Amino acid sequence: MNNNMNMGELMSMLAKMDKRQLEQGLSQVSKMLNSKDADAIINQIKNKNNN
Repeated sequence: MNNNMNMGELMSMLAKMDKRQLEQGLSQVSKMLNSKDADAIINQIKNKNNN
């Protein structure tokens, strides 16, 4: 996901997820934001997107 993604694309992606997937994703984001610094989060996202 790049910074140029528009809200329509984001909403479309979210609409395709079921409630359980969405809750899992939000839980992961919450844990990351509460436990790591910004650089560590960015690096983890980049690594995940490259796989």
